[in-house]
Amino acid sequence: MTGDNYDIDVKPEVLLMDQVIDPLETGQLRIPRFQRPFVWRPEQILDLFDSIERGYPIGSLLFWETSRSLASLDQVGGLKVPAPSGNRPTSFVLDGHQRLSALYGSLRRPANAPRTSDQHDWMWWPYRVLGEQSERANPYRHWKSADPPPANYLPMRSVLRTIEFLAFARDLAKRATPDMDVDAMVDEAERVAQRVKQYKIAVIRLIGGSLEDCVEVFSRVNSTGMAMRPAQMVSALTYTEDSEQSLADRIEELVEGVAETGFGAVSADAIFQAVLAISGESDVQRTRWEVLAKRVKGNVRVAADLAEAALEKAVVFLREDIGVPLARLIPYDAQLMLLIVFFHDCPNPSEQQRRTLVRWFWLTSWAGHFASATTTQIKTALTEMRGFAGGGTQIDLDFRPPRPFPDRFDLRSARLRALIIWELKAYPVRLTATGNEISAAEILARGATTAYRQVVSGQRIDGVSSPGNRLVFPTERRVSVKAALLGLSGHLRDEVLRSHGIPENALDALRQGDPAQFIEVRRAHLAAQELAFMREMGAGDVRDVVGETDIDTS
Repeated sequence: MTGDNYDIDVKPEVLLMDQVIDPLETGQLRIPRFQRPFVWRPEQILDLFDSIERGYPIGSLLFWETSRSLASLDQVGGLKVPAPSGNRPTSFVLDGHQRLSALYGSLRRPANAPRTSDQHDWMWWPYRVLGEQSERANPYRHWKSADPPPANYLPMRSVLRTIEFLAFARDLAKRATPDMDVDAMVDEAERVAQRVKQYKIAVIRLIGGSLEDCVEVFSRVNSTGMAMRPAQMVSALTYTEDSEQSLADRIEELVEGVAETGFGAVSADAIFQAVLAISGESDVQRTRWEVLAKRVKGNVRVAADLAEAALEKAVVFLREDIGVPLARLIPYDAQLMLLIVFFHDCPNPSEQQRRTLVRWFWLTSWAGHFASATTTQIKTALTEMRGFAGGGTQIDLDFRPPRPFPDRFDLRSARLRALIIWELKAYPVRLTATGNEISAAEILARGATTAYRQVVSGQRIDGVSSPGNRLVFPTERRVSVKAALLGLSGHLRDEVLRSHGIPENALDALRQGDPAQFIEVRRAHLAAQELAFMREMGAGDVRDVVGETDIDTS
């Protein structure tokens, strides 16, 4: 794109795998230092290769070709990369760092690279397991041992290297067990290699112009599906050569600091918006990031330091005053952002202010107040929170009535997350079928999507998806929750049921072969208790109704 406002060309390209990663190896494609560090989990690397083999799109890459000198990383995917040559143009990756690091670090891994039981070593050695027939299961694996992997594990580092691919085929024939069809496996390996080699990657190359121009172009392209986060945009635009750490790096550091406390990873976007607010910005959801960056340049890093202390206080408040055990359960990012701003402006609130904040948290969560919140709504909430922190005004707590009790257990719903927070407060200690005490919050922390198990299953059972059919209830291996409940002994039964919020008549229904009645009785029991808490918090128009589980977007 060229014109009056831009001295920059936009060149869309479609490149093959070698054409994308070879420039990294020669130093002609660099990762600028303002990019956030590599943060992908090992399983994301496996999913990337699975998508490539299936021909699924992995998203466009954005490169900026410029003669400007820009500080960049000397490692990509855990491998050293050379400095750029002065006699050839250099491109910088503006979007795609995580994907490129995963590809380069895996496909260009040298044969003598460490293979140990440490994650920072084995994560870069993805394998394609040959001979698996399932169409749904991901055929890619990591081998988490220093010992050689099984013979049918095709190392992805060999698929772009003909000589090493042939060496793998010879080794497979030598080590194959009698039940292995070597010819079929070699054919399968060749198909995998061809799909990786011939996979077409969309690249948008920006040529010339300034970094400000690039981010403005990107912010427009972003509306079509590319995903440069606001923190990265402002990080790029406020970056200076003498910076040891970008804004995005600093925010990631704050996220990791909270995660290390056992609370889990808080929203980086919420911290970013709080940093902008603390730096003096009133509209923290702007899309004209280049304008915002110019206004806050020089202030954001100071604001990030100030946000750190406020973040610590906000997390303590969420854990101790509200009872939120895990960051993942915070219903809305906006709630965390506003709490950070409050504790920055008011580090030592009065007891009355704390009680008001508790009510504000619950009422906004139940009402869905920040669901799909507009820029104007967030700006108004920020202004109001600042006034409340300063002691000059009160927060308006006149929100919509609470949304209905959710009909489905879906953690994407803010209403469901609020229900879980309340339930963990109401039943902090649960008992197993043998009477051992367990912490539901600790189990949830280890596996948020699997901790809550269904009591009864079956698509034809009414209410099977209801939260009333979910328990944090570890059992012996191969023992279902239903079987464990039905097998409770007399002296433990009442205590176990009470610890999980299960009325006696609900268990009676289960014994009588009426699972739908079990679910409904327990749902009504939980709903009645939650309603009592809602009234205690001053929620208006509280009714025991079940409604569709809204999937929130903010």
